[in-house]
Parts: sequence; C-alpha cells; structure tokens
Amino acid sequence: MWRAPRGEASAHRRFDWRYNRGLRSEIPHPPVSPSRAWTIAALLSGAGFINYLDRAILSMALPAIAADLHLGPEAKGVLLSAFFWSYALMQLPVGWAADRFELRWLYAGGFAIWSMACGFTGFAGTLTALFGMRLALGVGESIYMPGGMKIVSVLFGPKERGLASGLMNCGTRAGLALGAPVIAFLVHGAGWHRAFLFLGFGSAVWLIPWLVVFPPRLRAAGAVAAPSLMRTFATLDRNLLGMCLGHVCYGYYWYLLVTWLPAYLVESRHMTLLRAGEWLTVPYLVFTVSEPLGGWIADRLTALGFNERRARKAVVTVAYLSSVMLLVAGRTQNDAAAMLMLGAACLVGLSTGNLYALTASVSPPDQVGMWLGCMNFAGNIPGIAAPIVTGVLIARTGSYYPGFVVAVGMLLLGLPVYWFMVGESKHPAKEVA
Repeated sequence: MWRAPRGEASAHRRFDWRYNRGLRSEIPHPPVSPSRAWTIAALLSGAGFINYLDRAILSMALPAIAADLHLGPEAKGVLLSAFFWSYALMQLPVGWAADRFELRWLYAGGFAIWSMACGFTGFAGTLTALFGMRLALGVGESIYMPGGMKIVSVLFGPKERGLASGLMNCGTRAGLALGAPVIAFLVHGAGWHRAFLFLGFGSAVWLIPWLVVFPPRLRAAGAVAAPSLMRTFATLDRNLLGMCLGHVCYGYYWYLLVTWLPAYLVESRHMTLLRAGEWLTVPYLVFTVSEPLGGWIADRLTALGFNERRARKAVVTVAYLSSVMLLVAGRTQNDAAAMLMLGAACLVGLSTGNLYALTASVSPPDQVGMWLGCMNFAGNIPGIAAPIVTGVLIARTGSYYPGFVVAVGMLLLGLPVYWFMVGESKHPAKEVA
C-alpha cells in the first residue's frame, strides 16, 4: 500500500478527518494528501487536453480529408460519428472496471491505447482505415470520464467536488480552444497524415508524470469491494435515469459544436482553415473557463448553506439558457459578431462540472464509476446521432442552421429532466468516527 512521505504526514492526518467527514463513503484512510490530490486532478485535466486534441483533430482536418477522399456531407457525418460507436459502448464495462480495479494502470492503459490509435491514423489512406482507427480511439478514450470521475470522487469531498470535476474536464475544452489553431497550422503546413502522427505518438509523454505521481494499488472505494455487474444494474434508480436522459440532451449540443463547428466556419462562412482555427479559440476557450467556474460557483453556494443539488441545478439552468445565442450566431452576418455570439453560446460549459458532481453526489459510493459510465454512455449516443443528423440536414437544406435549431432544442429539453427526475440521494452519507 502506498504511504505518504514523512513531510506529508501531518497534512495527511488532517486530510483524513476532513475527507472522512466530507465524503459519503466509509473510507478509513484517504490515499493521498490534499496537495497530491490536486496534482492528480491537474494531471487528469492534462489528459483531457490531450484527449480532445486527439479526438478533435479529425474535425479540424475534415475539409482536407474530404478533399483527398472525395467525401460528401453524409459520408463526413458517418466518419465523424465513428469514434462514438466504440466510445459509447465501452462506457458501461469501463465504468464497472473503474469501481473494481487499480485505477493507476487502468487509466494509463486506456491513455496508451488512445495515443497509439491517434498516431496510427496518420498511416490511414482509405475511409475504411480511418473509420477503424476512430473506433480504436474510442476504445482507449472510454476510460476518461468514468475513470477520471471515480478518482475525483475518491480524492475529494462534496464541497470541493464541483471545482475538482470542472478542473478535470476543462482540459478537454482547453484542448479545443488552444489546440484548434495548432492543429490547423499542422494540417496546413505538414498535411493531415503527419498531424495525426505528431499528436498521437507525441502525447504518450504524459504517461511519465502520471506513473510518478499516482499512488500504486489505489482502488476504487478503498476497502469497499465493488458489486457484481448484474447487481450494479439491479440498483439503478430514478436519479441515474434522470442524469442519463439529461446527458443525452447535453451531449447532442456539445457534439454538434465539436464535430461540425470547424467545417461550418470553412464551408458556410468561407474562412480559410487557419483563420477558422484562430476564431475557434473564442468559443472553446469560453467553454474551458466556464467549466471550473460553474463548479466553483455551485461549491460556494453550497458552502453558504444552499442545498447542494438545487445550487448545481440552478447553475445548470442558467448555463443551458445561454445556448439560444447559437441561433443568434447562425443569423449574424458579421464574422466577428457571430464568433462572439458563439462564445456566449458556450457558457453552457458552466453546467458541466456540476452535472458530474451531481451524479457523484446521488450515486452509491462504491458505484460512482459505473454510474458515470452509464451517464457517459447515454451522453455519447448523441455523439453518434448529432454528426449524422446534421450531415443529412446540411445535404437536404444546404444550410447549417436547422442543425443548430435541433441542438438548442435538445439541450433545453434536459432542464425539466434535471429538476423533476433527479432528487435527493437514496444513498445517505455514512459518517466515520
């Protein structure tokens, strides 16, 4: 079992008391000190950054790939959806594994698979090969959300979990915000094949600090053994169903922005790839900053005495209403004004950390990974649907705007689901003396 260094001993004991008083699960000894816990959260954020570089490079390179392979809108939609077929299907088994097995190597293994899959995409020369590599990428990246949120739930109590969740996931948005111009430069200067090679194989360097910092033999819920897969399914309740349905709505909106927004700027607003990469920094950076900010706001409201779940739902509501700015952007002729509207539409990011923290707060403590896997499975079904449906709408209407309308409508449908289906936890806290 990993032991804290001597210099961390007193902080570790203080953390024992705070951690056990704050968490709902009965865990006798937290595995790390607070400073190491936040370092791990930062590494998870870095993994998220790489995750979305490897995931979103296809969207940025799509105009070049489509030109090489002569793809139409519907074929492009199918290719964009390929990643989500395997990513969604793997959420349940990987979520179950996150509750059961050592998290250090489980997460590292998934990271290695997705890095290699991205790198080998650079050798693909046909649509079939590209599709296959995207499926492999989905298998590797499936560890990201259930594994990451399981780690957060083990290391952080409810009053810190919103910020920690937002920090963990904001790396994905930063990967889009900061990576979009870099990817555009690579694709433009070196070609899309070399861009995949560089990003995929180069990202494996992240494994070095992960294996140094993360404690060996850290398991999901300390000494509490995870139940069998069948028993886990037997305990799924209304709260989880509500979170899953709500995440379908969130996922459709988000994956429209991830998959089609770069092509929209190039094909509908007639920007060059380099200019589109520069402008995409605006909406994706807003999403990046919003995620930890939204979690922090709800954390502060909770600390001031507000009910945690209501505080998080309130922030989610405000965030979702900002999505109507996507429709305004679609009707704005001036490019600069439209990008500002797209930035406002990305204030939806205020909701993200709260959605994950809300799920962790209503789930059984020994099944957080499985619940996050279920929720992420549901949320990635629209990752399959949104690219295909949008591609069909573009092919039929010649416009991106109908796809925007569908995405905003889907997102707003999630609000009554969260307010009326997701209630108080059915798994109350167990204090540790």
